[in-house]
Amino acid sequence: MKNQKLSLTSLILMIFTSVFGFANIPIAYYLMGYASIIWYVLAAICFFLPYAFMLAEFGAAFSNSKGGIYTWMSNSVNSKFAFIGIFMWYASYIVWMIKTSSAIWVPLSSAIFGYDTTFQWHLWGLSSVEIIGLLASFLMIMITFLASRGIDKIKKISSIGGIAAMSINVVLICGGVVILLLNGHPLQPFHLSSIINSPNYNYKSIINILSFVVYAIFAFGGLEAIAGLVNQTQNPKKTFPRGIVIAALTIAIGYALGIFMMGSFTNWNQILGSNNKVNLVNVPYIVMNNFGYQLGIASHLSHHISIQIGIWISRYVGLSMFLALSGAFITLIISPVTQLVEGTPKAIWTKSFTKNNKFNIPVNALIVQCILVVSLILLISFGGKSSRAFFNILVAMTNVAMTIPYLFITYSFLGFKKNHSTKKPFVFYKYAWETKLSVAIVLLTVGLAIVFTIVAPAIDGDYLNSFWMIIGPIIFGAIGYLIFNRYEKLSK
Repeated sequence: MKNQKLSLTSLILMIFTSVFGFANIPIAYYLMGYASIIWYVLAAICFFLPYAFMLAEFGAAFSNSKGGIYTWMSNSVNSKFAFIGIFMWYASYIVWMIKTSSAIWVPLSSAIFGYDTTFQWHLWGLSSVEIIGLLASFLMIMITFLASRGIDKIKKISSIGGIAAMSINVVLICGGVVILLLNGHPLQPFHLSSIINSPNYNYKSIINILSFVVYAIFAFGGLEAIAGLVNQTQNPKKTFPRGIVIAALTIAIGYALGIFMMGSFTNWNQILGSNNKVNLVNVPYIVMNNFGYQLGIASHLSHHISIQIGIWISRYVGLSMFLALSGAFITLIISPVTQLVEGTPKAIWTKSFTKNNKFNIPVNALIVQCILVVSLILLISFGGKSSRAFFNILVAMTNVAMTIPYLFITYSFLGFKKNHSTKKPFVFYKYAWETKLSVAIVLLTVGLAIVFTIVAPAIDGDYLNSFWMIIGPIIFGAIGYLIFNRYEKLSK
C-alpha cells in the first residue's frame, strides 16, 4: 500500500509540534520576566538556527534514506561513532515517553475541570499515581497501534496537535495586543533595564542566569527527530529544508513575541512573585487564567464575567496543550525507533525486529518499544517510593544524554561538508569558514550548556544528581559501543 506523502504544511506542523512548547513561554516569563527574551534569542541565534540549517543540508542530501541522523553521521564520520550517538539519543526518548504519557493527563484534567485534579483521582482502591500509570500504559498501547498503521494515519493527529500549539500562541499574542491597546500600557512595566534584569530574586546571580541559558537551549530541542521522515515527504530535496527553515524561524519568533506579550497582562510581582502556589507545572494555566480575567477587565466587563472568561481560557489552554502533547507523542513514538532500526546495519538486530508491515512501519520494533515503556511505567507507578527514585535517576541520566547527540551531529557536519562524493542539492553554508564558525558556535554553546547543567546541582549541594548526569551518557554510550562491537565481531 502506498502511503500519502507529507506536504510542506504537514511537515512544518509536525516540526512545530515536536519542538515548540507553549509552556516554555510562561515558564520563561515566570523565571526571568522580560529578561528571558534575550536569552531565548541568543539560544536561537547560537544554537537553533545554525543547527537547523545544518539539518536542512543533511536532510536534503540524504532525502532517500530512512536512517535519519545515523545515516548522516555514518557517512560523514564512521558507523561506530554514528551508532553510539543515535543509541544515546534513542535512550533519552524512552524516558521522554514515560514522562509524557503520565504528564499529559494534567492538561486534560485542566481542560475538563478548569484546573489540575489528577492528584485527587482514586478508583478501586488505587492511588492517583497508580491510576495515572494505568492511563499512561493505555495511551502508550493505543498510540503504538495508531503509529503502526502508517504515516498517513498519524500525520492527521500530529497536524491537529501542531495547529493546537500554534493556536495558543496566536491567542496569547493577539489577546496580549488587545489588552495592551485597551489599557494603554503593559501591566508589567517595561524599561530598558527589564531586558537584562529579572524580577525574580533567584535569577540575579551569574550561575542561575547561566542555568537559564541551558533551559533556553533545551526549549529548542527535538528538531533532529523529524529527520527520519525525510523519505516520506513530498519532493524532499526542496520541501524538507524549506520546512525546517520556516519552522525554525516561526518557533524563534513565536517564543520571543510570546514572552513579551506575557507582560501585557501579567504583573510579575502580583501574579507570580507573591503566589507561593505557582510552580513550573501549573504556571501556564495560572497566567492564562489571568489572561482571560484581564481581557474581561480591560473590556469593562464585570468581575464575575471576567473570572469565568479566565476559567474557560484555562480550559482551552488545557485542551490545546493536551492535543499538542498528543501530536508530539505520536511523532516521537515512531521517528526515533525508525531511525534506530532502519538506518543502522540490519545485522545488528534480529530479522523479526526490523521487519516492516504493509504500511512500511517496523511494527515489531514498535511493539518491543511499547512493552519496554509500559513495563517501566507500571514499575514506577506501582513500585512505591524506591521505584519513583529510580525514575528520578533515569531522568537525571538522560538530561545530558539527550543533548550530547547535538554535539555528535554538529561535529559530523564538518565531515559532511568535506565529503564531496555526497551530492548536496541544498547548500546554506557555501564557504568553509562559514561552516567552521557555525560548527564552533554550536559546539561551544551546547558544550557550555552541558557543563552548567552538570555543575548547577553540585553547587547547590546535590552531588548525586550531578553524578548521575555524568554517568548516564557514559552508560548509554557504553551500551551502544558494546552492541556495535558485537556486530563488528560477528561480521568478520
